[in-house]
Amino acid sequence: MSKKIVLAYSGGLDTSVILKWLQLKYNCPVVTFTADIGQGEELSPVKSKAESLGVEEIFIEDLKEEFVRDYVFPMFRANALYEGFYLLGTAIARPLIAKRQIEIANLVGADSVAHGATGKGNDQVRFELGYYANNSNINVIAPWRDWEFESRNDLIKFAKENQIQVAKDKIGESPFSTDANLLHTSSEGKILEDPWVEPPDYLYTRTKNLNDALNEPEIIDIGFENGDPISINNKILKPHQILNELNIIAGNHGVGRIDIVENRFVGMKSRGVYETPGGTILMHAHRAIESITLDKGESHLKDTLMPKYAETIYNGLWFSSERIAMQKLIDSTQIKVAGNVRVKVFKGNVIILGRKSPNSLYDTNLVSFDEKGDYNQKDAEGFIKINSIRLRKNKQ
Repeated sequence: MSKKIVLAYSGGLDTSVILKWLQLKYNCPVVTFTADIGQGEELSPVKSKAESLGVEEIFIEDLKEEFVRDYVFPMFRANALYEGFYLLGTAIARPLIAKRQIEIANLVGADSVAHGATGKGNDQVRFELGYYANNSNINVIAPWRDWEFESRNDLIKFAKENQIQVAKDKIGESPFSTDANLLHTSSEGKILEDPWVEPPDYLYTRTKNLNDALNEPEIIDIGFENGDPISINNKILKPHQILNELNIIAGNHGVGRIDIVENRFVGMKSRGVYETPGGTILMHAHRAIESITLDKGESHLKDTLMPKYAETIYNGLWFSSERIAMQKLIDSTQIKVAGNVRVKVFKGNVIILGRKSPNSLYDTNLVSFDEKGDYNQKDAEGFIKINSIRLRKNKQ
């Protein structure tokens, strides 16, 4: 039996029921940990709710800067996309939460940690791999895999029996489940489970419908250094401020919506609707500055590596040796990725208008049709003939 448990606590119905269930089942102190990673919700009620359930040690921490600086930006250096579309907004948040939860467990002398992820999803894997990577001896409690409750109605009944506050909009079946942080908002389940059914517009909370988006385009200048954005319109900002500003700009122009069916790590297909407004601008801008600062070999190597890197993060292996090795290679390519990208944002589109860099490899004299430069066009004849040898041979 556990002597003290640290619970990843959101203050919602699920984790509030989990909190009480842990207290009753394990008869030991439960410490709550709530990470502010830019989910946009008011977190002040979280403390009072935990206190009402008898919690004496409550941790509510602002991790927005660490989240963007040490997790989001390194991932964006790789241009990571899972299965061609997903910018990994939920996946990249879990390692930070898990690491800090373990640090708090060590601080308060807890021997166990608990989370509210279900037994069907990816997050249980991500949390628990993160726990074990940071403390191989920690005891992990996953109530959704162990308890007797089978439905949301069961949770509501338990909550009422134990005087747990239940928000009015949580009574009955929720239309969909959501997860949010500074990078994205995800929605899945319930009415979204039929992949043929169009998502209702009220689902979207961070991006305007194109009919309501601004009618005038917005042009912004994004400055980069070592592969990371450092400024917007020549104003130097902290990492979390940059992402927040890009979120506002993109959201007003309806940028960043995707509706996909993805392959979960646990083996099933899942339909998810994601809003990643600022991240979508950042992805386009980062590729644009790389296009003039990376050598062809570096660029193509990164693109070859990217799907593996993205899948590694998706599967919860942020702390794995292979992710760290890939990150070192990726970061080594970013030393000269510096300069500015001019972007137009309008009606769901991100349009690159220009890019410049003091480290640019783009040679106007070499590519111009109007100048000879150092390139002898006659050399191309031999190059083509050498590359045609195997094609000619295969024809025989």
